[in-house]
Amino acid sequence: MYVNILNKKVAVCTLGCKVNQYESDSMMDILKKNGCEIVPFSQFADVYIVNTCSVTNMAERKSRQMLHRAKKKNPEAVIVAAGCYVQAAEEALAKDLGIDILIGNNCKKDVARILSEYYEDTSMHEVVIDINHTNEYEEMTLVKPNERCRAYVKVQDGCNNFCTYCIIPYTRGRIRSRKLADVVREVEGLAVEGVQEVVITGINLSSYEDEDGASLLMLLQAVAKVNGIKRIRMGSLEPRVITEEFLDGITALDKVCPHFHLSLQSACNETLKRMNRKYTIEEYMEKCEMIRKAYDRPAIATDVIVGFPGETEEEFATTVANLEKLNLYEMHVFKYSKRSGTIAATMEHQVSDAVKEKRSNVLLELTANQKAAFEAQFSGELLPVLMEEYDCIDKDGKPAYVMKGHTDRYILVKQETTREVCEQSVNTFVDILYRSEKSK
Repeated sequence: MYVNILNKKVAVCTLGCKVNQYESDSMMDILKKNGCEIVPFSQFADVYIVNTCSVTNMAERKSRQMLHRAKKKNPEAVIVAAGCYVQAAEEALAKDLGIDILIGNNCKKDVARILSEYYEDTSMHEVVIDINHTNEYEEMTLVKPNERCRAYVKVQDGCNNFCTYCIIPYTRGRIRSRKLADVVREVEGLAVEGVQEVVITGINLSSYEDEDGASLLMLLQAVAKVNGIKRIRMGSLEPRVITEEFLDGITALDKVCPHFHLSLQSACNETLKRMNRKYTIEEYMEKCEMIRKAYDRPAIATDVIVGFPGETEEEFATTVANLEKLNLYEMHVFKYSKRSGTIAATMEHQVSDAVKEKRSNVLLELTANQKAAFEAQFSGELLPVLMEEYDCIDKDGKPAYVMKGHTDRYILVKQETTREVCEQSVNTFVDILYRSEKSK
């Protein structure tokens, strides 16, 4: 334990992906073990840590804003920038007088030591490795997640895909995976803490393979054996991981949810080629059909970028037509944003903001309709729901209580009941007669 950080109030702000959230939770665990008190980022603190994102220029701007906001809250506080933005812009951040410590990726596990060393010598501390030349998987362990019933478990880091719009391979480095035994040990600990659902995640989860050759399927099979864990979800998957062997393996595991986030980005082959994605829309459709044959009404979600450089009206029309055929549960729609340092940022035929907005609205309407239709299929069915939290609302001038949770397909379910039932139901499975919004 580092004595000079005992009783320090530490606030952590997490930007970006679920991997970042896992790493933030792990850093908080480490700091608590070293006698720190974790407080909300909105409160006064001795130390503010911003776990940054660099996936777009907008994400970097948000990271800077949060760092400077922290300094305004307490000018005497130690301000720590951690993560991807540090890897992408170390030199510029080192000149920012409002930042005291830089912690790059693969160094977050040392947060307590780094803080302690800063309190001994308050000159600018930079702990940033050459992330593109390391094979080391950063060992971090989550003991107590922020959410009581669900926990993200990071098993993989880095990416070798080099999509033309993406900076992640340069900020996270090459693919590397965590030992299967270490993952199982962490999940066992989470189960003891009462966690009932784990989400297996990584920067490029489909590439998981540990040093002993264990595959993603083998990892899921091992996690499924952990007592106390009732559900297993997976983070974003690349289409190539969907094979008959993989589906045969996971359908044999009752704990794996029929809920898949299958990466797409565009439903037009010409656009996919410019993005340097390694599949065609026909191959993607085939993978979706394989999942639908393996599972009854699986929830398939994806990400779609609109307004990628060179996307013509014809290409966008093709994307819309193919997305209508795919009929996915949910699409997360993003307007293409230039990311300096990527090939796409220098491509010709950049699409105007007005056109991006128009195309985004088309897909948002499409996904809203498809999601409503998907959920309506389950109306009148009794669905097991993992109740996660409850809210007190005002109903006709009186307090009313609504408990909320998700089905195995990640459909959000709300049920009005008494406060006592809400309190008893958190982190339990409750059978709910489902009524979708469309069927009400």
